[in-house]
Amino acid sequence: MARSKVTFDSNAFKRNLQKVANDAATTVGRKLSVMLNGMSAEFKGRPVEEIKPVLQSRWASTAGGSITDPELSEYAAKISEGDSFSVNVKLS
Repeated sequence: MARSKVTFDSNAFKRNLQKVANDAATTVGRKLSVMLNGMSAEFKGRPVEEIKPVLQSRWASTAGGSITDPELSEYAAKISEGDSFSVNVKLS
């Protein structure tokens, strides 16, 4: 029976895992930027209370989660003002 020697480089594994995670974070940031900028164009001048439920739904679809009400209100206000967004997701 043939024998195989398997080695595991934990440092290389950690580097590769970090790269995959950073790439995923960059992709999520890009998708959020596109979504938020699209909403700014669509909802500029509209009331914050009208924007919030739409933003909550689109955030969940885009990022796979929800945002707290203080953040939701802040983003909705910026969308209402027609601000532009560039989201950078950082991993710690």
